Amino acid sequence: MIVVIGVVAAGVYLVQRGMHPAAQSTTVVAPAAPASAPASAASTIQHPITQASSGPAPASTAALPALVDSDAGVRDALAGMTDGSDLNSVLVTNQIISRAVATIDALPRQGFGSTNILPLRTPRGAMRTAQANGITTIAADNTERYRAYMTVLTVVDPHALVAWYKHNYPLFQQAYRELGYPRGYFNDRLIVAIDDMLAAPDIHDPVAVTKSGPHYVFVDPQLQSLSNGQKLMVRLGPANEQQFKAKLRMIRQLLAGGQVAH
Repeated sequence: MIVVIGVVAAGVYLVQRGMHPAAQSTTVVAPAAPASAPASAASTIQHPITQASSGPAPASTAALPALVDSDAGVRDALAGMTDGSDLNSVLVTNQIISRAVATIDALPRQGFGSTNILPLRTPRGAMRTAQANGITTIAADNTERYRAYMTVLTVVDPHALVAWYKHNYPLFQQAYRELGYPRGYFNDRLIVAIDDMLAAPDIHDPVAVTKSGPHYVFVDPQLQSLSNGQKLMVRLGPANEQQFKAKLRMIRQLLAGGQVAH
């Protein structure tokens, strides 16, 4: 959404094109290289995955599949963690981990370079807008477009999610190195992405938008200059953003080796 594959499946469905649905490609394309390397590309690991020691033991001790053969296992694991919610209706079912890693890497930046990296399908229909005094704003009922994604977010147990992520971490790390960070550490980049989304502004007033070609953009230049992940938070609407941030805080604490109540 916002993060590990389960959270991506919960909320990070469309950041760059979230205001304008379009066709989905089936080939993952790496995002444009950032102007400067992210912190996780440094040789010093800040958040080693061994610190994420909370949560139940992995359900399976079997050897991990090759990254290229991991999709079936990922789909089964996510289906088990989402309690029968309609995950298949929103999940792009090929190259899931690679897509998630590429999306997470792009969240703290301002541009994707390509939206073919996204792991989820676009919300149905166009963004809903409202008019008031000649100003176009994101309509309050636009949040209904995200209902399926927020349902998945609600039912995911962060303890089970982090335990699964820890068990499968070598696959995430491999995908991150293949993305173009041979010395990078994916969990550090994940923490950066979570912290960036948690720092998104809490906006309760209607958000003004305007058309720029086929897309909507924020009228407020400060909002338009936010990172991909922070723009996502603003577009979710206040109630969804609060719910998403609460789940992110729990996952972030577990990833750092802390404890959260079940």
